[in-house]
Amino acid sequence: MTATGQYIAIIEDDRDIADILEAALQRVGFETAAFDSGASFIRALTRREPDLCLIDLSLPDRDGLSIVAELRNRPKIASIIVSGRHELDSKLIGLELGADDYIVKPFDDKEIVARVRSVLRRLVGVSGDDTQRRVARFAGWTADFGVFELISPTGEHSSLSGGEAGVLRAFLESANRLLTRADLMDRLGIDADTNFDRSIDVRISRLRAKLEEDPRNPRFIKTVYGAGYLMVAKVEWT
Repeated sequence: MTATGQYIAIIEDDRDIADILEAALQRVGFETAAFDSGASFIRALTRREPDLCLIDLSLPDRDGLSIVAELRNRPKIASIIVSGRHELDSKLIGLELGADDYIVKPFDDKEIVARVRSVLRRLVGVSGDDTQRRVARFAGWTADFGVFELISPTGEHSSLSGGEAGVLRAFLESANRLLTRADLMDRLGIDADTNFDRSIDVRISRLRAKLEEDPRNPRFIKTVYGAGYLMVAKVEWT
């Protein structure tokens, strides 16, 4: 299999599961490294940043959710939680903290590969390349998708996670047009049959917290009840 040039970090203390994940990803050309604790992974970040992390929540030295939270400061690193916790609350907390996907154990190795590829494709689609529009300006705000950054009218900078950036770009590219949740999931490459549509609501909530003076009465990202969402703004791209 031809190498993809992409590096996946696996943070998992169960050696058998880590071996399964590494074998599945290496078979399709990914480079991998496995870490059996949060501390060993964080130390390795100083040497090389992965394109994506697979994170178990029940690590021996810390909760995997704390790693997801730390990675929000490194928005070009995608993260997928792979956990035995199947409760909805755990999934929503993971999404709230910035995870790009959530896979419940036990899993099929083909599903892992498909979900990893899907998240990586979404990140490439958000950041774009030099021929694509990467910076949007609206109502004094600037969204720079090349560096996953949002700049307020007063000059304050905040990082966007990959999931947040994907949703914001979809809204800005369709400003003043109604988008259903299904539209957003399709643009982000999220399969409707994964029961992951709540992730859209979580990401919109996080964007509103960054963009809106009063997130409960949004100026930009409006909810059209029973229909979808509407981004109200005049957008200029460069």
